[in-house]
Amino acid sequence: MTTTNTTGQKLYQYARRRIPGGTQLLSKRPEMFLPDQWPSYYSRAQGAEVWDLDGNRYVDMSYNGIGACVLGHADPEVNAAVHAAVEAGSMSTLNCPEEVELADLMCELHPWAEMVRYARSGGEAVAIAVRIARASTGRYKIAFCGYHGWHDWYLAANLASDHALDGHLLKGLDPNGVPRGLQNSALPFHYNRLDELKDIVEAQPGGIAAIVMEPLRDSPPEAGFLEGVREIADRIGAVLVFDEVTAAFRLNSGGAHLLFGVMPDIAVYAKAISNGFPMAVVLGREPVMQAAQSTFISSTNWTERIGPVAALATIRKHRRENVAEHLIAIGNRVKEGWRVAAEGAHLKVHVSGIAPLGHFEFEYANGQAMRTLFTQMMLERGFLATNAFYATYAHQDSHIDAYLAAVREVFGLVAQAVTTGTIEEELKGPVAHSGFQRLT
Repeated sequence: MTTTNTTGQKLYQYARRRIPGGTQLLSKRPEMFLPDQWPSYYSRAQGAEVWDLDGNRYVDMSYNGIGACVLGHADPEVNAAVHAAVEAGSMSTLNCPEEVELADLMCELHPWAEMVRYARSGGEAVAIAVRIARASTGRYKIAFCGYHGWHDWYLAANLASDHALDGHLLKGLDPNGVPRGLQNSALPFHYNRLDELKDIVEAQPGGIAAIVMEPLRDSPPEAGFLEGVREIADRIGAVLVFDEVTAAFRLNSGGAHLLFGVMPDIAVYAKAISNGFPMAVVLGREPVMQAAQSTFISSTNWTERIGPVAALATIRKHRRENVAEHLIAIGNRVKEGWRVAAEGAHLKVHVSGIAPLGHFEFEYANGQAMRTLFTQMMLERGFLATNAFYATYAHQDSHIDAYLAAVREVFGLVAQAVTTGTIEEELKGPVAHSGFQRLT
């Protein structure tokens, strides 16, 4: 399709003069997708579709609110609940009863837990979990695996005694502004590497406050891995924190850890829990969670009404409609479609990730340029697309049929450009930036 999408780019160029970095979220920067061409801003979004500032309609076959809109953009049921909450008053001197109702629902979904605290974003919720773990144990060092946000406790992993080595653990995450006194307080290990965690524990005579990790990321845990982590936490008296911000409500209604039968001491939820409205839950065992009373964790906006109301509506629809089953089916269709299209075009493409959060990589030296060209060509065909797809309940077979037809065509064109050596020449702008590398 032929479109004009210059308004968003012009606004973004201006925004960079007003907003450091241009956006509030690294993953939404236009340079991460298609520099100088990405629509950048939306006027409205509904279901699986997004309209830019020039009125162009796209099918969102990319991140769908960076994983937040698990039901689809502007789900009518969730929106209706939020509208009612706004009309009734979203903030008051008194507390909203929905926060107690949500606490009961979360503990019903996770029978191992008895108490909750709330926040409004994933990163701050994990920081709360870390604070509670430190207060509960009286220790401060954290062993971690995976990505857990922007706060000081986490970026401290990138501090080194030699400034030249800063950032070598989590490439692309600069620890500028993080106090150097936090050096060696966050100790990383890789997923499925129980030996690395054991080495960390043995090297810390003062003990570990918490083990923070995602129970699931790109692939299931190896046999005995999560059980081994649980055993270590119990043996050394550390708090086991499962960061469920990304994985939760993708494969079931609740935390992914429920599928593996290994229960943490604290689990953290955000993103999909409230379908795009700000909400986060820190859920845990009563003896550990009570430590929140021995420190100071408090914020006015954690008491507003919209977040809990949106979460209640999202979770109830998720359970009633068996949304996870749909996400898995749609996600598997897309992943298989990538494989078939790549084989048909004779492209070397590696497909990975769990079904609802799939992604692929072009296995070439200039793979990033190829990915940029893919995004450019898919945008011209009416799709917001990159090398990842986060499935939503709003995605139907008709969306997938049209998307995969376009993928087959574009993979064929990319393959031709590989053969002729013209990948970079066919780009209408710079190659997309790469994000930080997760320690997984």
